[in-house]
Amino acid sequence: QVKLVESGGGLVQAGDSLRLSCAASGATFSSYAMGWFRQAPGKEREFVAAIARIGGLTNYAESVKGRFTISRDNAKSTMYLQMNSLKPEDTAVYYCAGRLPHNSLRYYNTEQEYDNWGQGTQVTVSS
Repeated sequence: QVKLVESGGGLVQAGDSLRLSCAASGATFSSYAMGWFRQAPGKEREFVAAIARIGGLTNYAESVKGRFTISRDNAKSTMYLQMNSLKPEDTAVYYCAGRLPHNSLRYYNTEQEYDNWGQGTQVTVSS
């Protein structure tokens, strides 16, 4: 099992940027497909972005496409989420997730497909 720890959340204004990090330990990070999810108050957790073991293969929720960028640095055992042009509706607790994939080209878009989770980091965007 891989241990995941998110960081980088905070309080920002609409239009600002933030970069979240997800540091992995306890397993070979490069073996894992990874994803970001978020949960706003009173709402279910939702998919944000996913990245395959091969870092060039990514997928995004429509609501963040063009504003957020997911990436990974396997040498640092860390995944990132660069968030630009933040909106108040991006306010949520952001979670990183990981799983061993069926193959190196797969990414996963639903929380049920992941079995390793971080504790979350709060992002608050004021208007």
